Amino acid sequence: MQSLWNDHDAEAAVKRYAEKGVNRDLALRTYTTRLMGGDPRLVLHGGGNTSVKTVMTDLVGDSFDVLCVKGSGWDMAVIEPAGLPAVKLAPLLKARKLNRLSDEDMVALQRANLIDPSAPNPSVETLLHAFLPHKFVDHTHSTAVLAIADQAESARMIPEVFGPKAGYVPYIMPGFALAKAAAEAFERDPTVEALILDKHGIFTFAETAKEAYELMVRYVTMAEDYVKQNGRNPFTPAQLPATVAGAADIAPILRGAVAVPKGEGRFDRMTSEFRTSPAILEFVNAAQVSDMASRGVSTPDLSIRVKTGPMVVPAPAAEDIAGWAETVRQCVADYAAAYEAYFRENDARDDVKRTMLDPMPRLTLVPGVGLFGHGRTLKDAKIAADLGEMWIETARDAESVGRFEPVSKPDLFDLEYWSLEQAKLAGAKPKPLTGQVALVTGGAGAIGAAIAAVFAREGAQVVVTDLDGDKAMASAKAAGNGAIGVACDVTDPASVSASFAEAVSTFGGVDILVSNAGAAIEGAIATLDDALLRKSFELNFFAHQTVAQQAVRIMKAQKTGGVLLFNASKQAVNPGAKFGAYGLPKAATLFLSRQYALEHGADGIRSNAVNADRIRSGLLDEKMIESRAAARGLSVKDYMGGNLLGQEVTALDVAEAFLDLALADRTTGGVATVDGGNIAAALR
Repeated sequence: MQSLWNDHDAEAAVKRYAEKGVNRDLALRTYTTRLMGGDPRLVLHGGGNTSVKTVMTDLVGDSFDVLCVKGSGWDMAVIEPAGLPAVKLAPLLKARKLNRLSDEDMVALQRANLIDPSAPNPSVETLLHAFLPHKFVDHTHSTAVLAIADQAESARMIPEVFGPKAGYVPYIMPGFALAKAAAEAFERDPTVEALILDKHGIFTFAETAKEAYELMVRYVTMAEDYVKQNGRNPFTPAQLPATVAGAADIAPILRGAVAVPKGEGRFDRMTSEFRTSPAILEFVNAAQVSDMASRGVSTPDLSIRVKTGPMVVPAPAAEDIAGWAETVRQCVADYAAAYEAYFRENDARDDVKRTMLDPMPRLTLVPGVGLFGHGRTLKDAKIAADLGEMWIETARDAESVGRFEPVSKPDLFDLEYWSLEQAKLAGAKPKPLTGQVALVTGGAGAIGAAIAAVFAREGAQVVVTDLDGDKAMASAKAAGNGAIGVACDVTDPASVSASFAEAVSTFGGVDILVSNAGAAIEGAIATLDDALLRKSFELNFFAHQTVAQQAVRIMKAQKTGGVLLFNASKQAVNPGAKFGAYGLPKAATLFLSRQYALEHGADGIRSNAVNADRIRSGLLDEKMIESRAAARGLSVKDYMGGNLLGQEVTALDVAEAFLDLALADRTTGGVATVDGGNIAAALR
């Protein structure tokens, strides 16, 4: 590991933060925290923490010795001084005299002594930082250090690898007891400049930010060098099928298998994130991969993201995807049963009332293919995949120099079902479409963009497709929630197939199709050019069939149902003069929707349509609106509001109708009319 400290950058940070009223100590603390947070082999997704002891004043001007320590929810890679809340130091030090301090009381003590009452909760390891006497304290979950700490003989190996200046602390769950044990380990030998926490990570400490950081670099490098000099290849390759199926072929199957059944055909779905590389493949292709996965996670806090460890499934033979799908569903059932047994066994140790988390894996290893992270959101799936890559690195290196033996399952349970973490999870309420993937065609137009935004607002991961790829990406960016934009010509089956492949590659599958792309083509039917009519059918009917076929293929592989939503238009039920070229294919599309409802209800796939008319900024542009209003002797306002309610209908109104149908999980073969009231277009 190389030190990234730069004197010029450090002083620039001091100057920049001084302009915001931040003192030198906290500025340098922020600078080195970012150096460590930017390296995934040291810190990932909330892991690790740092602190500095300094002096600050409260709101009335009184000065206090304080501990500025990383706050909950802050990422060390991008942390700002506000992410290091200041806690009065004296009460924290006084707490060391206590024999016991519950986690809840520890949090209350820390919050009660914040200089800024609105600051985030200080780290659970705040007391450990406080009890060490040094000005700057750094803590990471270095993969290299864990390769030594996660050993069957870690107590023997740690002094051998790190030398006499590194103290050893046996595994204790983070909190008050660990803080006292770490302080006692230091006091037994005040010459140590680092503490290696068994199965957990490393602390370094010094009087300057630079020295504490460079001690971290030094000790991590010791671990790296030890593995490099003493490591051997611990794995033998397993035999794989002659032809292994690709990630795109298996992702929907796997994603569907790990969805959480809620009963009566309902599921809590998850997004998937796929990763592969030579290092990942070397690990997942090893004959020992199942044994390695069964041993657990590399550091206890990973249990919050990836439970007790990865699920391993067989390599998928390209010639027998159906057989592999059945095997995978059995693997998931076995994983869930093992997790439930783990919960029952450990929950019975005391009288605490706990609610079991869902038992589905969050990390899957697939020989011949790679790894998949699973999560209720794309962010969660990416975090699981990131942690999976670092877990592989730790487990591989640990096994190469000894035997990978991380923290025990009972200790893991204590952290996974930690009361503080349970309270945090209980407060997280998913949105109605959380975990679902929606693909919207014609997503750059006003209606399509509104649909994308509304579905993303309600938690869906959205794929916005449009003939113009740049506009699709702009619409996706406006929608937010990680939506992606993809160029797609819906009249070209190859282009449609590619857009669905992008959805599978990015999110793992598709649950909702909003087949919205279309265009109003005018002309008197008796003199209409045949080529123009056929062109309209290609866009306004056959394109709907093409995208629906792709969606159903994926939904059937997932086996979690889904919903097809078609933009049918008022013309489907109430033809207008000179609009036959548009109304005829739209009428066919309406019946296409019903045909899918009829034939795929047994697969749990619903199919519904929206019948909309006179949508402001929709299919009708402003000049066309003015022309049609003038032809009827009406103002634009009277024309657009010429319905039973006397109200204009917007693209957002149409989008909300599509959302209602997506959420109506007991409705199929239905049509929602969004036109402000037009009896002539009412279904009968």
